[in-house]
Amino acid sequence: MSEAILLVGGRGTRLRPLTTSTPKPLLRVAGVPFLAHQLARAAEAGVTRVVFATSYLAECFEAEFGTGDAFGLDLVYVTETEPLGTGGAIRNAARHLTCGGDEPVLVFNGDILSGLDVAGLRDGHAASGADVSLHLTRVPDPRAFGLVPTDPEGRVLGFLEKPTSDAEIVTDQVNAGCYVFTRTVIDRIPDGRPVSVERETFPALLAEGAHLRGVLDDSYWLDLGTPAAFVRGSADLVQGLVHSPALPGSPGQALVLASAHVDPLAVLTAGTTVCEGAVVEAGAIVEGSVVLPGSRVEADAVVHRSVVGRHAVVGTGSTLHDVVVGDSAYIGPHNEIPSGVRLACGTALAAQALRTSAPVQV
Repeated sequence: MSEAILLVGGRGTRLRPLTTSTPKPLLRVAGVPFLAHQLARAAEAGVTRVVFATSYLAECFEAEFGTGDAFGLDLVYVTETEPLGTGGAIRNAARHLTCGGDEPVLVFNGDILSGLDVAGLRDGHAASGADVSLHLTRVPDPRAFGLVPTDPEGRVLGFLEKPTSDAEIVTDQVNAGCYVFTRTVIDRIPDGRPVSVERETFPALLAEGAHLRGVLDDSYWLDLGTPAAFVRGSADLVQGLVHSPALPGSPGQALVLASAHVDPLAVLTAGTTVCEGAVVEAGAIVEGSVVLPGSRVEADAVVHRSVVGRHAVVGTGSTLHDVVVGDSAYIGPHNEIPSGVRLACGTALAAQALRTSAPVQV
């Protein structure tokens, strides 16, 4: 397997305001754009060429990664002119593949952090003769996911999208968003129209008697689609709970990038990242959070499991718990920002302006 398709067309609405001007896969996670972790792991598994299936803010991807030389990859960028769904996006990108019909193609989503053995998924696909191999994971509450029951040998028995009742929950195995397709199977996806692999492609293949192989893997897995998951994923990478060759430093309690300034009397814990050009002043406590480039956490502020956007300011003595601060927002001194608040980009709060017990978006 030398080629891959990377699905990065989503708008990242659940992560607003962080995705107002930055595509979700390019948000900083453990100090680098999230896709840097995925590209590095794909290269580690032997992938040499990746086709990006882009849509929202498509121009940002090539501006960030260029031709892929930094990863030893050949990167190609394809932009959807209209939404095509997962299957349609795969089919649209496949025209830029160069591999033969019998060769495997890795397909993965641009918002999943995983410890999956990608090379193992590929090797098992080839050995089994499967048409498609799907990475599956177990989740405690599968109602928000597509269920994928399998037989004892791992052969997929069906697909059930987001069950609406307990009776429909026949397994806790869910689609984890990473696949290996035999190239000829991709070429059978209808071209030029929206297609869902979960609702159309995979069920149709099953009906035709195709071999769909489910690979249950209990290693680390996280969908980074929400602010809480975004912060957790970054912290887990920094602390070494999941491996990434792209981590810019050694695992530990905090990651401080070059040109950031952290006062010796500040406290950084629980996998905090302080990005380049950011400042954390004396007495500040930053726990399990992401402080994005150019931002400032002033003296004695407390930032807990939160994201501080680019060039944003958290004022002296202010407290944030599970908060998203948009780019260039300003929080004046001694504000207490409660859990769940999302401050839009450019928001300005005077001293002690926001003291509320209910989650709000400003």
